[in-house]
Amino acid sequence: MSQSPLKPEELTVAVPGGELAVLRWPAAEPDAPTIVAVHGITANGLAWYEVARQLAGRVTLLAPDLRGRGGSRAVAGPYGLARHADDVAALITALGTGPTTVVGHSMGAWVTALAAVRHPELVRRVLLVDGALTFPLPEGIREEDALAAVLGPALARLSMTFPDRDAYREFWQRHPAFGTAWSAEIDAYTQRDLVGVEPELRSSCVLEAVQTDGAQVLLDRDAATAVHRLPCPAELLWAERGLLDEPQGLYDHQRIGLAGLDQARVPASLVPDTNHYSILWGEPGAECIVRGLLADVTAAG
Repeated sequence: MSQSPLKPEELTVAVPGGELAVLRWPAAEPDAPTIVAVHGITANGLAWYEVARQLAGRVTLLAPDLRGRGGSRAVAGPYGLARHADDVAALITALGTGPTTVVGHSMGAWVTALAAVRHPELVRRVLLVDGALTFPLPEGIREEDALAAVLGPALARLSMTFPDRDAYREFWQRHPAFGTAWSAEIDAYTQRDLVGVEPELRSSCVLEAVQTDGAQVLLDRDAATAVHRLPCPAELLWAERGLLDEPQGLYDHQRIGLAGLDQARVPASLVPDTNHYSILWGEPGAECIVRGLLADVTAAG
């Protein structure tokens, strides 16, 4: 029987600056392949709980807390997408799982693409989920304004303190992307983010890490071009709606075209009726992710 999505094994891997915390959902069979899953900018490894549940032990899933988040909060900087990509490579090397399929969501998709470009010997395939593709800003939109729009809600949360765990729970339950989808699994994921003691609990995310990484998602040339330089098979899945469940998602057919994605090399598929979060946490979105991952495993076998 597969590991509970809420109670994965926990291990650490040495990286420059400290010990990277890694969640591990083991496969039912010892010779099953391993997949590495990379979370978004203010998330943690438990964001992959629904993917782990649906994988149901058919592979081993490794989901690190990126440096500056969750159990890796104390790992020292410097931060940045290339640093995270090298941490993913260190994880694959330390656990001897390469060449490995890597899947990344949101900022984690940029990290995943960079990991493949920087360490082609360790990454055999990538699956990019609502991220990794940078498109030109609309005319009249300044880079600083776009950055503020992307990071504003996250930075506001990082500056807040919460008197108890219920207050943090209520904060997330008001998030428009969740609607009526609140669950024990989402609760466990969000509670994993809390550090400190009552009445001054706060997010585990290190402000400098989020600021550095967020700026690079929009402005770093190496990160922006990584998806166009991938040395391995790849696929992009994109959500229909946005971060706040708004009708305009991060991507659409026009934006994908403007970004110049070669879909002969990196096929891009819409996941209908999903937003930026539910493409990962909701059952239909996770099913699409798992289908892609297992198809790759079947092909490899």
